[in-house]
Amino acid sequence: MKNKNLVNNLVNTSTRDAAHAFGKPRLLIVGCGDVGMRLLPLVRQHFRVFAVTSQPARRAELRAAGAVPIVADLDRPDSLARLARLAHRVVHLAPPQAEGEKDRRTRNLAAILPDRTTLVYVSTTGVYGDCQGAWVDETRAVRPQNARARRRVDAETTLRRWARRSGSRLAILRAPGIYAADRLPLERLKKGTPALRAADDVYTNHIHADDLARLVALALFRGLPGRVYHAVDDTDLKMADYFDAVADAFGLPRPLRLARAELAQVVPPLLLSFMSESRRLANARIKAELGVRLRYPEVGTLLRRPGQLGKQAGE
Repeated sequence: MKNKNLVNNLVNTSTRDAAHAFGKPRLLIVGCGDVGMRLLPLVRQHFRVFAVTSQPARRAELRAAGAVPIVADLDRPDSLARLARLAHRVVHLAPPQAEGEKDRRTRNLAAILPDRTTLVYVSTTGVYGDCQGAWVDETRAVRPQNARARRRVDAETTLRRWARRSGSRLAILRAPGIYAADRLPLERLKKGTPALRAADDVYTNHIHADDLARLVALALFRGLPGRVYHAVDDTDLKMADYFDAVADAFGLPRPLRLARAELAQVVPPLLLSFMSESRRLANARIKAELGVRLRYPEVGTLLRRPGQLGKQAGE
């Protein structure tokens, strides 16, 4: 409740300052998927929220959640004209396209955004590449090691340039693996996908989807201009230990552990790439500057709450 009240107080203050005769200020959510849907209850009473989707079938769902749906496709610049000057507060949750070194979607969005806009962009901690298990804060230089991460760096760079040129306020949240009761690696465990042995294993980072939504809401009002924030919890685990914890919580077998060379023979390259970067991310900045109190400070907080896990394990 403390976090929700804090967000509401911040939103109420901003709303009083920004209110005008035509009603609530407008907020545009670009890429309103799972995190966006969790964000809506935090903001819909205080903003007129517009949610962009490329799927016409989702319009009813978005309306029911309290947003005005807009069908547009970031891959088609001609479909974005209706977004121009629609809102001066924007949350950008849309991922880049699946190929290339540049994020065309973010470039297309930046081309139509109005001046003096407040924008929160959810990026990825993958921009740091492999840090060999070292602790990393937001001052560390990015060093992306795959095309997926390079697209995210391109998106951040594009938005920084746009913010400087347009006099806008940008906050970047770098998020790691997002989890929730319905976003756990259960299928992987049921399939018996192996994990790395302790000597080869990597440190991973986590954030609950609800906490990420709260961080987005807080960053809209407390994020400093041009600031980067690690949207991560306090978890300090290696990847296989995380899988073990989830397996134990659901009564599933723990994954077999293999040496890296052996694992490379049995898992897809994309999955192996996620198991090739080790880093631990400091999160003091979100606590000191955004004032967040995480509802799920570490993954065990959820895994120790059977009522919240429901029947996710299935039969």
